[in-house]
Amino acid sequence: MRKLLTTFKPLHPIAAAVIIAAAGLIGLSAKASADDTLRVGKAVPEAFSFTPLDIGIQTGIFKKYGLDIQETAFAGDAKLQQAMASDSIDIGLGSGPAMAFIVKGAPVKAIATMAGPPLLLAIVVRPDGAKAVADLKGKKVSVSTPGSLTYFLVSETSRDQGWGPNGIDIEPMGAMPGQIAALKRGDIDGIIMDVGNAFNLENKGEGRILVRFTQMKDFIIHVIYATDKDIASKPDDLSKFLKGWFETIAYMRAHKDETVKIAGPVMGKDADVTNRTYDEVMPMFSADGKFSAKALGVISRSWIQLGMLKEPPDLKTLYTEQFLPK
Repeated sequence: MRKLLTTFKPLHPIAAAVIIAAAGLIGLSAKASADDTLRVGKAVPEAFSFTPLDIGIQTGIFKKYGLDIQETAFAGDAKLQQAMASDSIDIGLGSGPAMAFIVKGAPVKAIATMAGPPLLLAIVVRPDGAKAVADLKGKKVSVSTPGSLTYFLVSETSRDQGWGPNGIDIEPMGAMPGQIAALKRGDIDGIIMDVGNAFNLENKGEGRILVRFTQMKDFIIHVIYATDKDIASKPDDLSKFLKGWFETIAYMRAHKDETVKIAGPVMGKDADVTNRTYDEVMPMFSADGKFSAKALGVISRSWIQLGMLKEPPDLKTLYTEQFLPK
């Protein structure tokens, strides 16, 4: 042992530095790989409602909670729910009315209220179109898909006018570009769309906002969903995601300029439209994610009115608040 000690030669300073640097890189790599991956899907790609995901990613808020977010966008709630059912994503950002999919067997639960009143949406007509809501009787208004949030809101508009649920001719037409083209051609008389697209059409002189839904105080326009599989196997990750989400909402409220800068490119809108959208839509976001019994009751009644369900479900089986920040 004495001989070995006397023959040991200290490392050259450069070699020692290389080893230390390599050890540091290994440490960084281990730290990076320690982040938990969550696959998160948006019901649609461009709506301001879903930009908190992008803002939380770009500001590093989710990363702070040890989460690596993989983002995907879909063409509506049905596609989002299909992706969750096939285990393609872990968390879905969708509509409140889409909770009906759970009653029909979708392997998911709502884990937080994203937003309440439907401030995101508006019915838009051509510049020379209907002058008042009363002018929409018997007119064609396009929506995304049957039984969707947009379908429900147009049906409610008809009901509020005393025409029953079918007083407006509701036309499911899928993607927004096709709906806008149909409006310009005169194939339809109006579209229900997010206010970002509505403001954009107004700025171009190609449309005019006719109806807003600011009067609907008791409502849940958006919900955060998690798969049953992840609820069972990744409870800590779901809790961390919701902490990051609601910290992002607080950040957005306190940092308008930074929010607009990130949200604009995601929405594909200029600064003017994004600023207006921020002012209109931010008030609808929930600060704590809790579910309102009254708002859930409104959504439950909508399922019956739309013929999606025959009787009201047990609402307590559709959501959980166990992952909400304490």
